[in-house]
Amino acid sequence: MSSWEFKTHLSDIGRWNKILLTITCFWALLILTSPLMLDEGKTGDLSGRVGIYDNKEIIQEMNPINKMVYYLGDLNCHQRSDRSYEYNGNQMPFCARDVGIFVGLALGFIFALGRKVELTLPLVILSLVPIGLDGTIQLFTEYESTNIKRIVTGLIAGFVTGIALKIIADSLERD
Repeated sequence: MSSWEFKTHLSDIGRWNKILLTITCFWALLILTSPLMLDEGKTGDLSGRVGIYDNKEIIQEMNPINKMVYYLGDLNCHQRSDRSYEYNGNQMPFCARDVGIFVGLALGFIFALGRKVELTLPLVILSLVPIGLDGTIQLFTEYESTNIKRIVTGLIAGFVTGIALKIIADSLERD
């Protein structure tokens, strides 16, 4: 579907599709632009642990939008600086793998718009194999993945999950 066709068919999609499209795209955009909405060099090293608010001093000084995004990143991601991208002198609020998942989620949902897409269990499992192997092998061996591999495996898993989310939105439209 070309961008022109997308614009003309946007009014044809249902309420749940519009809501989930907005959420996935807006969240991916927030994550990608957060380092740009801060003064250069504001974040420093955000390395920490999952489930712990360990960068409170840095996050409290941020604007309200960044505060929300980085707070969620701090609680839900390890934010290891060696496993995260950085630009504008600021570390991203989530690691490379999580960024790939969130961007893939939005891309998968967009890809499925206007298409009759079916997912089978083997395809879903196959899409999760790369992320599972990369993370598990890294956890139990001396192997150290690269950020490119992390973002690609996250994109694959997120893309298929985005398609699944679109299928769920379509089923909600029928109810």
